[in-house]
Amino acid sequence: MNLSCYTCFLKTIKMDSFEINKIIAAVLVTVLLVLGIGKISDVIFHVEQPSVAGYKVEIDLSGETTSQASAGTETDIAALLAMGSVEDGEKVFKKCAACHSIKAGGRNNIGPKLWNVMFRPVGSVADYKYSKALSSYGKEWSWEEMNGFLLKPAKWIKGNKMGFAGLKKDEDRASVMLYLNKNSDSPKPLP
Repeated sequence: MNLSCYTCFLKTIKMDSFEINKIIAAVLVTVLLVLGIGKISDVIFHVEQPSVAGYKVEIDLSGETTSQASAGTETDIAALLAMGSVEDGEKVFKKCAACHSIKAGGRNNIGPKLWNVMFRPVGSVADYKYSKALSSYGKEWSWEEMNGFLLKPAKWIKGNKMGFAGLKKDEDRASVMLYLNKNSDSPKPLP
């Protein structure tokens, strides 16, 4: 090996070790900077920890169902039904038709058949397996009960297995109730 090659080799090694030192120094400075900013931000933006970690979740294990109607939230059913129409109810009922039959002599699907549903006892179709909440509810499908149930089934009768979110619009609920009432052997008079 001649001297010029050896000198060139040594210069290359020095250059490479200098570059490696710069890289290592940059990594160390970055790590120290990130840790330092984290500590400084903890001092500047002090957040008090809650005395109790987590959320308190209350569960009703009694198995009882409760109606959400109270004296302060009563609805004027006559005024509500005046907002709806049977024709609109037939259109809105298409959301229900995926699980319920509305035909005279119809059969149960995922949900029970709804022919003659208005003013019949809740959970009373003999050949349908209701949830414990519906079968033990003990009321009939009055205008008020149907309105509350259609608004939010899971809240109106807790523990029922109907997975429908509900009808938020008053007109839609009124129309569906009118449509359900029409689809009966003897439709009830409107209040």
